[in-house]
Amino acid sequence: MFRHLLLPMTLFASLTLGACSGMTGPETSDLVEASARQSKTGPATVQIERTLKRKVAIARFTDETRHRNASALDQNDEQAGKQTMAMLSRRLSQTGKFMMVERSDLTTAAAEKGYPGAQQQLIGADYLIVGSISEFGRSAESEVGMFSRNKIQTARAKVDVRLIDVRTGQIIFSQEASGEASAEVNTTGAGQKAAYDASLDDKAIAAALGQLLNPLVNNLLDQPWRAPLIGEQDGMYMLAGGQSQGIAVGDEFKLMIAGQIVRSPQSGILLELPGKQIGTVKVESFSTQGDKEVSLASVVSGRVDASNLSKLYVVSARPAS
Repeated sequence: MFRHLLLPMTLFASLTLGACSGMTGPETSDLVEASARQSKTGPATVQIERTLKRKVAIARFTDETRHRNASALDQNDEQAGKQTMAMLSRRLSQTGKFMMVERSDLTTAAAEKGYPGAQQQLIGADYLIVGSISEFGRSAESEVGMFSRNKIQTARAKVDVRLIDVRTGQIIFSQEASGEASAEVNTTGAGQKAAYDASLDDKAIAAALGQLLNPLVNNLLDQPWRAPLIGEQDGMYMLAGGQSQGIAVGDEFKLMIAGQIVRSPQSGILLELPGKQIGTVKVESFSTQGDKEVSLASVVSGRVDASNLSKLYVVSARPAS
């Protein structure tokens, strides 16, 4: 009888092991095949679009709220405004789409000119940004327990910016945005107080700038990129700007002559009529003198009047980016 019982048990064990083996085998195989496919395909290639960089300067950023105490002020402006300017300049620079030009510390830059061997040569900006912190507030909410106190501190800020075309003085973009930042602080024991977290001020302003960044960048990129012709040498024409602005050898640009300057009878403001294309130029090489970059271009089509260079400029032949 023992022999009759042993046979079914042995058969059952064999079937169970076979089933387990059949379940785990295909999963391991699938993983190996998936890994092999991944190693063959490799990482995806990301193509970075080249952008012609606009020259941008932040002229000033003021704190109109007077929320800081007198110890936070320096001789020229409020520290909050300077910190906000630095934040915005850093964020615009990190996009890789703009050449940021210093305008806020020109007094310091001018002082350097007095040192031996120093010579100040300012790079002209295409667009100016003017901004302000228009509103700022703090609040605190407390929840008191038997042995502890929980406090939520909040800072709120509103920031305004205006984008100005340097050539015309026209405000081409204006917007305001709000931001806030909060922190939760817990104190234990009678008589204990939680100090205000001063970092919330900067975080609230940074949050407001984050709301402004995309529309500001998009409006800057919507503006046409242009560079003036500044001279002629051995049949090659010099364009203001070089590799740091995204220009490359082989790039072709539309050669334009500036439109007539007229005065608006309503506002009295001088207006420049649209320019006219008179040819095409192609970048052949670059020349650099210190921080000054020049692109040397040949004429592909059209004719250049060397006596009329002050009215000539180039614009991108490809869509704005």
